[in-house]
Amino acid sequence: MAQSLGYVTRHENGNFEGVLSMGLNSRIKIVSNEAKDKETQPDFRIFSAQLGEIGGGWNRVGKTSNKPYLSLTLAHPMIGPRKVYANLGAASESSDDEFAILWNPQD
Repeated sequence: MAQSLGYVTRHENGNFEGVLSMGLNSRIKIVSNEAKDKETQPDFRIFSAQLGEIGGGWNRVGKTSNKPYLSLTLAHPMIGPRKVYANLGAASESSDDEFAILWNPQD
């Protein structure tokens, strides 16, 4: 079952801002990667107010739903020894701009 690691709000410019809870309780920003010049580079970069850059985000399309979503990878020694993979999912049915950072642990 997916667990929420935090919540973000999408702004009009397409960037996100919110809080990453997972032990850090840090304000984060997920901003468009304007310097992207290769397909393998992230579409978004993730920054923590306390730690600097902590990850990236890639635009994906669901295989079954065919709906777009943002796949996140978080990595920093303060987060833990392994990368954390998560997705942005709708946090509320009443708002199209509120998202939960959803983690589905594999172990």
